[in-house]
Amino acid sequence: MFDTHELGRRPGALQRLTRSVDAPKDFGIEGVIGVPEGAPVKLDLRLESVMEGVLVTGTARASAEGECVRCLEPLSHEVAADFQEMFSYPDADDRGRSRTAEPVDDAEDEDMLFLEDGMFDLEPVLRDAVVLALPMQPVCRETCAGLCPECGIRLDENPDHHHDAVDIRWAALQGLAETIQDGEKDNMGGAEAGVDEKQEK
Repeated sequence: MFDTHELGRRPGALQRLTRSVDAPKDFGIEGVIGVPEGAPVKLDLRLESVMEGVLVTGTARASAEGECVRCLEPLSHEVAADFQEMFSYPDADDRGRSRTAEPVDDAEDEDMLFLEDGMFDLEPVLRDAVVLALPMQPVCRETCAGLCPECGIRLDENPDHHHDAVDIRWAALQGLAETIQDGEKDNMGGAEAGVDEKQEK
């Protein structure tokens, strides 16, 4: 929670803040990449008092951890997420008028964030900004060759690794050819034995 009492309600008043906060739980893309719970998130904030509330602009910086989608090796990724959000005064709508003067559409209310006793909670805003700034398919490096799809060996460590490609449509004939070759070897062995016997006679 951040306090805006020092800023006051005079439109045009500015306040700059630099803070470090602990990352909340599940701060990222589940199962892909995220900022570990409790890791520091550095915030540079600019608070500006306007007619209808406090406009908060800032940048969140943190180190996210995950695994490469190509080779499955652990990786870290420095993320910088920019955000801007309006926190409205409880007694004013988004046009700066008193909320008691006329009813406000409930749909508008759902999209608005409000100050509570001069305080605002930045966590939902940070969560959205950081998730959008994270890569959906993180890689340890752009040139990562990944894993062999046949045996799973890491291709960066074995650049000459390959498998002889066998067309599955010919696999049965390949097995038949090997059987025939084995049979020919057996026949040749028998024929050679017969020749040897004749020579001995």
